[in-house]
Amino acid sequence: MNIVMPFDTNAFSVLSLGFILGLKHALDADHLIAVSTIVSEKKGFWSSSLVGALWGAGHTISLLIVGLIVIALNVQIPERLALAMELCVALMLIALGASVLWKIKKGAVLHLHVHEHNHHVHVHPHIHELNTAQEHRHDHEVTVGKKPFFVGMVHGVAGSAALMLLVLTTISSRAIALLYIGIFGLGSVGGMFLMSALIGLPFSLTANFTRLNKAIQLTAGVISVVFGIFLVWQIGFVDGLFL
Repeated sequence: MNIVMPFDTNAFSVLSLGFILGLKHALDADHLIAVSTIVSEKKGFWSSSLVGALWGAGHTISLLIVGLIVIALNVQIPERLALAMELCVALMLIALGASVLWKIKKGAVLHLHVHEHNHHVHVHPHIHELNTAQEHRHDHEVTVGKKPFFVGMVHGVAGSAALMLLVLTTISSRAIALLYIGIFGLGSVGGMFLMSALIGLPFSLTANFTRLNKAIQLTAGVISVVFGIFLVWQIGFVDGLFL
């Protein structure tokens, strides 16, 4: 049964709930593990925080794209397609974890060096692979790369099936439905920004302790691979994608 929701108190309540659910959505285990694995390669607090923000941005954009298609055509995402999209997340977690473990195996080391600007001393941490030239760049801008954005997009596509089912069955106004998706996405941006900042603290605090930092990084990589394998089994055999 569809519920018509004009932009009134009911619509405001639904949109507020969407923001809260977006915040909660950022706490899903596969989201946190993926972001933790990316953050494990960052050494600064702000770069770690921006990983979460970029993840949320990619997540929101893919939700809106899928939402536009689904709402415009008024269709539901087939169950097997939804499972296949979730399988992509599992494989991505395995790849992210394996990438971290491979870099550790190749002997990537944390290198610290000091330089001075205007009588102010800075300590810059860098990750260098063993037996490679150490390039000393002193850029102060925060860079995080494109990886968290695309990881967020994959998560957004995989999570779109359940969200679209909720939207299509409870909100008949297309404008409110799209606004709900956007606000849900903003909630996930804020939630993951905060979570990646918290996750990044152990890595930034142990940046000067190479072995401890490496142990935390190794843990993040192993958890990502193991959880990804578990999801492959869950999606493939328990949920029936491979059957």
